[in-house]
Amino acid sequence: MRLFKILSLLTLTLVLAAPAYAQSKKTQGIPDVPDALQSLADRGAQFRYLGNEHGMDGWIAIYQGQEQYYYITQDKKAFVTGLMFADDGRPITIDQVKTLQAAGGDVLDLLAEDKTPEETSTPTSVVESAAMKTPAERMFGDVEASNWIRLGSEDAPAIYSFVDPNCPHCHDFLNDIRQKDYLAKNVLQVRIIPVGFQTGSLAQASFLLASPDAQERYFKYLDGDKDQLPAKSDISTQAVQKNMALMQAWKFNVTPLTVYRSKSGEIKIVRGRAKDLNAIISDLQAPKAP
Repeated sequence: MRLFKILSLLTLTLVLAAPAYAQSKKTQGIPDVPDALQSLADRGAQFRYLGNEHGMDGWIAIYQGQEQYYYITQDKKAFVTGLMFADDGRPITIDQVKTLQAAGGDVLDLLAEDKTPEETSTPTSVVESAAMKTPAERMFGDVEASNWIRLGSEDAPAIYSFVDPNCPHCHDFLNDIRQKDYLAKNVLQVRIIPVGFQTGSLAQASFLLASPDAQERYFKYLDGDKDQLPAKSDISTQAVQKNMALMQAWKFNVTPLTVYRSKSGEIKIVRGRAKDLNAIISDLQAPKAP
């Protein structure tokens, strides 16, 4: 399931829409791009105003198909970059982007159609050079510290998978693992990082994360018992929202998305439904002695 479309299409749309956007800025009370960000604008970055929260003007910048978020200090002389969170853990930045998306049509569509099966991939190494090692390790540390549930034994080699309860490709991925009986054979544990991008998924993912019998409940849900994951409106979604913010921070734009450390120490990512689970198992484990 592709989640974020803020790539080259967004950049092109913003460029084409720039004249109309500029004409409407004054009538909508939108400030000019601050001096602190002008160097980025001079390099060709496109900006959209996110609004003011806690006394700070927020901006989204799109440059060479990549997006970044900036918040300007009240004296307008400096900025901080990254996601803003409320004191209760709510990701303010994501709410701002959703508001901008709603106002701008499909320009900031974070919830696109499901990823097609042919887009699934094999593992790719994040650690391809010494220069990549530090950010890869930082990313893996963030993933390890996310809010997850375990499927399988804690003694088995682990992978981390971002999963939406209503993502059909996530269902296929987990059913592949079940059919191979990897969990029962103790050759794999899956640390599910629940996220909720589809309708009802946020509450269901939060319910799953809080459930004491998450594995049994989720497997029954996969088998068709939809009552196992009720979409309760009164449940706290804070932990799942943090998982979603983690995906956005690291530009993870598909579910399922799997991260693991190979037996050689590399951090690897599998985007979409894994094509070859046996290859991942082999990559996790050292070969057995004859």
